[in-house]
Amino acid sequence: MVKEHADDDRRSFLKGAALAGSIALAAGSMREAMAQNAPDWKNQIGLELYTVRDAMQKDYEGVLAKIASFGYKEIEPASGYNNMSPKDWRAMLDRYGLSAPSTHSGLPPGDTVEARLEGGQIMGFKYIENLGGGGAPGGGRGPAPATPRRPTPAGQGRTTEMIKRQAQTLNENGKVAQKFGMKMIVHNHTQEFALLADNLNMRPYDILLAETDPALVSMQLDIGWASVAGQDILGMFKKNPGRFECWHVKDATDIRYLPIQMSMSDRMRNAYLVPVGQGQVDYKAIFAQAKQAGMKHFCIEQDNADAWGDSVLAAKISIEGLKKALS
Repeated sequence: MVKEHADDDRRSFLKGAALAGSIALAAGSMREAMAQNAPDWKNQIGLELYTVRDAMQKDYEGVLAKIASFGYKEIEPASGYNNMSPKDWRAMLDRYGLSAPSTHSGLPPGDTVEARLEGGQIMGFKYIENLGGGGAPGGGRGPAPATPRRPTPAGQGRTTEMIKRQAQTLNENGKVAQKFGMKMIVHNHTQEFALLADNLNMRPYDILLAETDPALVSMQLDIGWASVAGQDILGMFKKNPGRFECWHVKDATDIRYLPIQMSMSDRMRNAYLVPVGQGQVDYKAIFAQAKQAGMKHFCIEQDNADAWGDSVLAAKISIEGLKKALS
């Protein structure tokens, strides 16, 4: 009898061990499959060149070479195209293993919208802010200033009708850009989250999300400024999945200490921007929801890197900080 019990216990143990082994094997296979399907964001980190605009005034190509050596794979122009033709500019990026899926510099100069878009195609752009010719102030002649003018953001004092017209223009431009394989992008600061002058239950960002066609217009979410504005980034992804194809990865300190009643303009002025990983934005959690957001491209940006000290060094510290968060 004792022997029979012992044999039963042994058989039960072996069955349990086999089951546990099968479960572990299945779990391992699942983890391996998930790892294969999950993008390795560390291999496509981009830099918004507004971060290093001061250094690029002195040595445009030299700065590109440096940021490529840091591990950056993508860039987003913000201060023109070094007075180069689309073909030559693209060849320069190719030399350093870089690409430019988006731009904040407008399209390269051209006599017609179609000519500008064709130039943008050559440069590799998939996301653009407007159909106007850019490249450098004055129609592409001469160097861009160290502190170029940025697009004026929507903000407090704007009305519902004004933002709806902006959305309509984005859709109309998007139809033209679509023929060249491009989409329009909407970039935010903090003011897009201020209440409208004629509707205290609505913000410019709400209308832009609702009124723009996802097939033609993507939101380029500046996560840093949205966080400074007090927004729930993960909640935004959940509410509007797939709309945030491009990100600006930006970090800031003191976000948690800004008073709730503080205006969006004051929030922007009082938050101190720092290299990624040195502030209060939780990028590990945010990148974990990249698929829900619809994110395809992202770039690091630190608006005040020139005043912070060495802007190129700041870009190096940021990529190291983001890689650490993504590990």
